[in-house]
Amino acid sequence: MASTKKRLNANQIKLIAIIAMTVDHLTWAFFPGTQSAPYVFALHIIGRLTAPIMWFFIAEGCHYTRNIWKYAGRLFIFAIISHFAYNFALGIPLLPFSTGSFFNQTGVMWSLAWAVVLIAVNRSERVPKWVKILFIPIVCLITFPSDWSCIAVMCPFFLYQHRENFKAQALDIVIWTLMYAAVYFIFLDKLYGVLQLFTFMTIPILSMYNGERGKKIPGTKWLFYIYYPAHLVVIGIIRIALHGDISIIF
Repeated sequence: MASTKKRLNANQIKLIAIIAMTVDHLTWAFFPGTQSAPYVFALHIIGRLTAPIMWFFIAEGCHYTRNIWKYAGRLFIFAIISHFAYNFALGIPLLPFSTGSFFNQTGVMWSLAWAVVLIAVNRSERVPKWVKILFIPIVCLITFPSDWSCIAVMCPFFLYQHRENFKAQALDIVIWTLMYAAVYFIFLDKLYGVLQLFTFMTIPILSMYNGERGKKIPGTKWLFYIYYPAHLVVIGIIRIALHGDISIIF
């Protein structure tokens, strides 16, 4: 039985993620690059709520889905659609690596889809243990160029392993986010690296999760899939209208 102190259902928390993501992406569109202006930085802080919520509910989805491979398939379909939307939104060439960069070459949906595959393989009794171990670095390599890189694979993977133990899940979020923040701080963009630390604000929100999906509303299931690429197309239109065909990230 869900605790009466935990008052947020899955739909409510996902709505928080959608709002935070929209605020973050609109901020990139109106204020290109990582800017130190307090009000711009504050808006990006709001956006840090999104990623851990996505990771958490990928783990939940893997637990509750009737067919994990169909679940992965849906994510891959939207990952392909979202590639074009994500790159259009941020002004990134559609052909990966054409700019010489290895980061942010496609959207986070690519990593999330592979996270489901990794979880499916790991929990299969038919797959030898050595294959499961070898598969982890392979998936990390495949997802390295996407938004949130392979962190968006490994954190959902561990969140799934630690279901029913929220303290361990909170630690998962801290450890993997710190890793991502450290890479950016040391090698790429110090300000952006510091920004990632605010993802920890998600932990109190997720601690309020009551284990329920929420009221079943027609179309809600697909809303969370469709909104991601749809809002990115709008961001891309705003980007071009305001700045022309330039990259607005970093």
